[in-house]
Amino acid sequence: MNFQLIKDAILGKEQDFTTLGLKTAIWVLAIPMILEMMMESAFAVVDIFFVAKLGEHAIATVGLTESVIVLVYAVGFGISMAATALVSRRFGEKEYDQAGAVAFQLLIVGGVISIILGVLGWVFAEDVLRLMGAEEQVVHTGVSYTRIIFAGNSAIMLLFLINGAFRGAGQAHHAMRSLWIANGFNIVLDPILIFGIGSWAGYGLEGAAIATTLGRSLGVVYQLYHLFNGKHRLQIAARHMKIKWQTIKKIMDIAAGGMGQFLIDSVSWIALTRMNAEFGSAALAGYTIAMRVLIFTILPAWGISGAAATLVGQNLGANEVERAEKAVWMTTRYCVIFMASVTGIYLLFSSELAGFFTEIPEVRDIAAQGLWVIVLGYVFFAVGMVLTQAFNGAGDTKTPAYINIGVLWFLEIPLAWFLAFPMEMEYLGIFIAIAFSHSFHALVALFFFRRGKWKKVAV
Repeated sequence: MNFQLIKDAILGKEQDFTTLGLKTAIWVLAIPMILEMMMESAFAVVDIFFVAKLGEHAIATVGLTESVIVLVYAVGFGISMAATALVSRRFGEKEYDQAGAVAFQLLIVGGVISIILGVLGWVFAEDVLRLMGAEEQVVHTGVSYTRIIFAGNSAIMLLFLINGAFRGAGQAHHAMRSLWIANGFNIVLDPILIFGIGSWAGYGLEGAAIATTLGRSLGVVYQLYHLFNGKHRLQIAARHMKIKWQTIKKIMDIAAGGMGQFLIDSVSWIALTRMNAEFGSAALAGYTIAMRVLIFTILPAWGISGAAATLVGQNLGANEVERAEKAVWMTTRYCVIFMASVTGIYLLFSSELAGFFTEIPEVRDIAAQGLWVIVLGYVFFAVGMVLTQAFNGAGDTKTPAYINIGVLWFLEIPLAWFLAFPMEMEYLGIFIAIAFSHSFHALVALFFFRRGKWKKVAV
């Protein structure tokens, strides 16, 4: 591997990923993406670290809100997929000006949708918490937190979709830096706004929501500066600032499958969270901590797999179909190695990791059990993530959505319910269902990837 190229990727030198050696290309893309995803996962870990000090009701509030705000993530995720697919294909064709026009349409779509979701979330925040089975104390202390998170969802949406465009252009360093900026401010602001400073007592749980929103907003400011400053291949110029309904239609068509993937996953997550709520705040808090810790390694693995999306999109644009497929298999190998290594860490140190976030014995034990059980499927998770990203990079977002429906809705949810309630395994049954279902998901994705229809998708 040429380490100078890795250095160039982090510092911001642009490359042609249709000609660069595949091994080098994967890591030139993956390293900034891994660092980006580590910062995204750090949001979850930092917030829960400080919020946990406010007690189990505060943790439960974050868990319930997070399980619903993923609907916003789903929309941002879907538009981000469209951004990566369309921009990478235009870059593979060397149509950089068209890529800039696509980027402006992405901003319009994401901005309008986020405003609508923000208003709805603010108005119905209390109803959302009650619907999710929150105890009365959780509703009382958590409604303001939920409102602030929904009101600031534009920052979440734009951060997702603009980073998707940057990754499609092979400018993963911009996506990385925007998350570092966002999370850096979040780390500084979280303890100050939650607990106060000096004689000021802070805002408590609401402070966590304000810190996260401000941090993400500053990340978006960085993104917009680099989109509009005219110094990069991907840029939005004055000539691009007009509505193009045909492009918006194409964005929504691709994004629909992407949104579907995440919404289907989110509905499954909401259902599992709702089931956990039946076993009390301690079970819900333990589940929330376990999932936040797992995200800390799942998102970097998603960063590795993100290299496949960019390489597939750009190489299909350059009519290098065999090279696109080879890039997927190489990326899968690297991702499997990473996930296998962290599996060992979780198996050995699950109690210690859970104990880092809470001193409540019951909550800690539940979180540790969740970590130990779910990571048993981690190697399969790696395969599924890369193949899903490959489909998305090709613009075939519907195939993963259909797989999600079949596996998550018709397998994971019924299995979790059966194990948790009729089999009386409670939260352990839910953890087992997660590990099994996501492993099976990888096998189904592998079957459809080998059929090769993704190679013929036109975007």
